[in-house]
Amino acid sequence: MSDSGANRFCVEATLVELQPLRHTPAGVPVAACTLRHESRQVEAGAPRDVMVELQAVALGELAAMLAAARPGMTMRASGFMAAKSLRSRIPVLHLNEIEFLEGTKNGFQAQVQVQEKG
Repeated sequence: MSDSGANRFCVEATLVELQPLRHTPAGVPVAACTLRHESRQVEAGAPRDVMVELQAVALGELAAMLAAARPGMTMRASGFMAAKSLRSRIPVLHLNEIEFLEGTKNGFQAQVQVQEKG
């Protein structure tokens, strides 16, 4: 298996649901959420309204930041897609970067990018 395969996903979305912050057995913070994206796209030359909800997960420092967010906030989220588990092939967005787009009107503005080790 190659570690150079392209797997990068970026979306502007609204935080719909946020699970309580938990920790792995090793003590790493984990935050899981549901994101909703709605937009108008062009497909085959015609405009199309699209909507999708997807599960996302953040670990470490990014999880702590996500846990401080509130449903209804909009963000630009990016990371990579992976299966939920060995038994469930449902795709989950593993977050590497979050930028909240609300600005300071809700008293919350942050951007965190996780640096890959290697």
